Order: sequence, then C-alpha cells, then structure tokens
Amino acid sequence: MMIACLSACGSTPGGKATTTAQRGTYKIGTPYKIDGVLYTPKEEFNHVETGVASWYGPGFHGKSTANGERYDQADRTAAHRTLQMPSIVRVTNLSNGASTVVRINDRGPYASNRVIDLSRTAAQELDIVRNGTARVRIEQLQAESLAVKDVAINGGGPAEQHDALAQLSSGKRAPPQQAMATVPPAAPPPTQIQASWPDNPRSPAVAQESAPSGKGGPTIASLVTASPPASGGGFYVQTGSFSTAENAERQRGAVRSYGFSEISQASAAGREVYRVRLGPYTTSDAAGIVADRLKRSGYGDARVISD
Repeated sequence: MMIACLSACGSTPGGKATTTAQRGTYKIGTPYKIDGVLYTPKEEFNHVETGVASWYGPGFHGKSTANGERYDQADRTAAHRTLQMPSIVRVTNLSNGASTVVRINDRGPYASNRVIDLSRTAAQELDIVRNGTARVRIEQLQAESLAVKDVAINGGGPAEQHDALAQLSSGKRAPPQQAMATVPPAAPPPTQIQASWPDNPRSPAVAQESAPSGKGGPTIASLVTASPPASGGGFYVQTGSFSTAENAERQRGAVRSYGFSEISQASAAGREVYRVRLGPYTTSDAAGIVADRLKRSGYGDARVISD
C-alpha cells in the first residue's frame, strides 16, 4: 500500500499524465536561522516528530523544490525543515487516524508550530485540505530512506527512487542493512554558525502563501539584512533590467515584499539601464533562496549577483 501511494506520482487527480523534468540531488544542507530560530539539517533515518502539518498546491505546481526537483502537487511529497532530501516518512493525521507516506524533497514550513508542508494529494489523503492544517505524527521509514538516498547520490531522480521503493517492497531489492550499519551518528550542532541562511529551503514566504487562512509566519524579507553594509559589497538578487526608470520603479514596488529593494543605474550595450535588485545578503546561498522563490512567483529573470 505504501509503495502504491508513492508510485502514483505519474498521474494527476484528473487522470492526466505528468512528468518530472528535474532529477534533483541528494541534499542535507548547513545550519540556518529563520526569524531568529536555528535549524540544523542533518541526515537521519529514525526521525519521529509530532506537530502541525500544512499543505501547498497549485501556486507551486511545476516549480523547483529545494533539492532541484520539479514540484508535482499530484505526487506524495513534502517539505521539512531539517530532514535530508530525499527521505521517506509516514504522516498520520492524529484527529482521524488517516495515514500516508511521502517523500521529502523540499524545505519548510516556517509558520507557527508547523512541522511539515504536504503536497495537495498527500493533504487530501489525510483530509486536511479544507481546514488547511492538522496535528500529525511523522515517522521516518529507515530502509526506504536509505534506498532513495542510494539512488539519489548515484544520479537517480524521482522515477528511479520510486522503482527502488517498489523493488524493496516486493523483495526484489535487499534492505540496505550494510548501509544502516555504517550510518554515522548525527554530529552535534556547531557552537558557532557562520552562515545564517538555509542551504536552499522553501522560504517563509512560501509557507505564508500556502496558508489557507492568509495567516502565516515571517515573510522572505526576514532573510535580507535591514540595510546595506557600511563597507558595501555582498550578494544581491537582480529581478530585472529596464530602459526606463518608471518601469524599474514599477517592478520594485511589485517585489518590495521580498525584502529591501533598490534601483541601480548601469550601462549595457552602450545605453543606460535601470536594474532592480534585492539585498544585500550575507551569502550567495541566502540570495539564492530569494532568487528561487522569485522564479517560482513568475520572475524568471531573477538571478544572484555579487557587488
């Protein structure tokens, strides 16, 4: 039953086939802070957690996830703040006993006390789409998580990972006993965190946009410094380049909610242009988070630049 649930990613609720164009990578990430809270991603295989689940759907269908895959709302996937990507967990709705199995391939959520953000299909199976949230129990599946790790680090995408899970379930693939025996204990969090940003998580803005009531956690603006460093420099996200200041100002207003924005003048191909950019950010990874979310929101020209 578990494998049947996970392997259904090739179809939508309406019966139309979908494809996963991006294969993604195996990713853990570095410690990061969001709204003053420290998160330490780590490789785990026996994670158990209880908290509130939310879900995200149509607005992000076809967009990139934190590990480089393409989000499919018909797939059984989820975003988690610290578990490695991919990994496999069982999620149980504690109010009705409904349960489903999902593959972690994204980062988030960061709103309130939420512990996991489910795809639309997974949320439907737990009957939480209407209410938007539910209290759940998360139980990581060790053998399955090790199996998808093995596939992912060898370049296999979601389809190959589902095949591995099906083989594991049917007995055609041996449980990764040797791998389980050699899994090192999780390292304790470092005493000093130099990078204050996630490796590439789903942003707080995503959690906010996906909250059904319109209420969410901090916006992506919390990732940007309050003002440019006195010495200059840093990383920025350029959202567009325009031939007129009026057009640049129009876009600046549109992206203002993503953080501190500015318009800079420059020359390109012998003519003056006006560039809209957000920042500064302390690291390229931090800027990359914002660029990724802007692309998800339709700003396809968003890119990281250094200054």
